[in-house]
Amino acid sequence: MSKLTIIANITAKPNYIELVKSELERLIPITRAEVGCIQYDLHQDNDNPAHFMFYENWESRELWQAHMNNQHLKDYVAATDGAVEVFTVHEMTQMP
Repeated sequence: MSKLTIIANITAKPNYIELVKSELERLIPITRAEVGCIQYDLHQDNDNPAHFMFYENWESRELWQAHMNNQHLKDYVAATDGAVEVFTVHEMTQMP
């Protein structure tokens, strides 16, 4: 199985930037400890503080999908319900 890179873009609604940021930050230590997680880095746009991006590397797509079904992600979704304007995920493969 080949490594999977994930680019996840999250844009918070203007009045919820700090809420979304704090909830995203809570995901970091839990996710980094998961089986299959190689890299899990959160970024915040310098010009648009409502825009966040996770750059992730996983040992396989199956292990990433297991991550997506974990309780801490369900908790994040519940905590940020109505606070996120846009959420997109891109599954990527690194070129040689």
